[in-house]
Amino acid sequence: MSLGCAKNTVDSDSMSQLLQKAGYRYVTRPQNADVIIVNTCGFIDTARKESTDVLINLVKTKKKGQIIIAAGCFVQIAGDEISRTIKGIDGTIGTRRWKDIVRLVDSLTAASASKARYNLPDISARIDGIRQVSVQGGSAYLKIADGCRRPCAFCAIPLIKGTLVSRPESSIIADARHLEKAGVKEMILIAQDTTDYGYDLGLKNGLAKLLTELTAAAPGIKWIRIMYAYPGYVTDELIEVMAQYKQIVPYLDIPLQHAHPSVLRRMGRPANIDWVYKTVTKMRSTIPGLALRTTFIVGYPGETEKQFQTLLDFVEEMRFDRMGAFKFSFEKGTTSAPLGDTIPNDIKQERFGRLMAKQQQISLELNQHFIGHDLDVLVEGTKQGISIGRSYRDAPEIDGMVFVKGKYKKGQMLRVHIEKATVYDISGSVLPSV
Repeated sequence: MSLGCAKNTVDSDSMSQLLQKAGYRYVTRPQNADVIIVNTCGFIDTARKESTDVLINLVKTKKKGQIIIAAGCFVQIAGDEISRTIKGIDGTIGTRRWKDIVRLVDSLTAASASKARYNLPDISARIDGIRQVSVQGGSAYLKIADGCRRPCAFCAIPLIKGTLVSRPESSIIADARHLEKAGVKEMILIAQDTTDYGYDLGLKNGLAKLLTELTAAAPGIKWIRIMYAYPGYVTDELIEVMAQYKQIVPYLDIPLQHAHPSVLRRMGRPANIDWVYKTVTKMRSTIPGLALRTTFIVGYPGETEKQFQTLLDFVEEMRFDRMGAFKFSFEKGTTSAPLGDTIPNDIKQERFGRLMAKQQQISLELNQHFIGHDLDVLVEGTKQGISIGRSYRDAPEIDGMVFVKGKYKKGQMLRVHIEKATVYDISGSVLPSV
């Protein structure tokens, strides 16, 4: 069972590969399992609560002889607390040691085992022979690096994952070729910061170089999508590569977090807003049809109404295609912890509502622009005679959908004429074959 982000999903699938190679068999229903592994999320309080609730519910329904393992990010930062407070968990393993999952399961399933706890020293995992991918229908996530060396004050990821560890290019290319042979239509590159790929390997413009190699190595993959770019590190080389290769969809996710320099400095984030204006202008003029996604935090400690208004004005001016927003979540152990949690929740909620209302207006207008145009759509499923898919403007799980008249196969790529638009989604009909 995997909770949290796509990076966790990839880790879960990699653990599954390791276990299946060791002779274990995957089952879909927890009640039929001898061993249940929950890959937890520990990013913010709501994610930790979800992880806790899932573990508690599994322990309540635990069968005699069944083994429950808590794994992943929440365990990395609170393994002792989880073992102490949730009775019935048989083993724990943090996110930096998921490659040792077979050893843990073997120790717990041994006839003489009664209770085991795995909390090895924090060593970043480099493994050979295991694909770090997760296939979801016609799409697949491919992890290119783990960990993060950025100094964001609000973020616990470096505490959880450790510093940047890039995968060797040869391993990534091998995974891409595997996905191509499997018929995957969309490959989504993920890391805590994709634009930092290769820094620890001594590479400059590592992501741009990797993308060039991937397009040559797996030409049968129609879409290559980039997630989690870091402000200030979208280089001219990366922009040129995105513009040059049609396989690389004109979509980029750049979590900016705020638009006021003072707030950004308190966040430990790049505060050069002029770079954002210049880079976005350059990207939009160089990459036809570019769709930009970003994320913002409201209610960061010390955020004034004037500073929030700067963010609103920025969103109005930049007109991002997709936007996510979060209310600030106080996290112990981060460098923002001494700032406290100074903005009352009702003010956070009010600012969150205003920001999302602004983006909804922009999103509707941008979606309406596509009425009368044709788009490629990747089908993800069908319901009540309608196929549901995504265009190049939509990353899985976080962006909008395209609703298509008729029933089509999951993983099929369609050419769709857009007829209607709502705030988040668009709809249309498949164009007749010529």
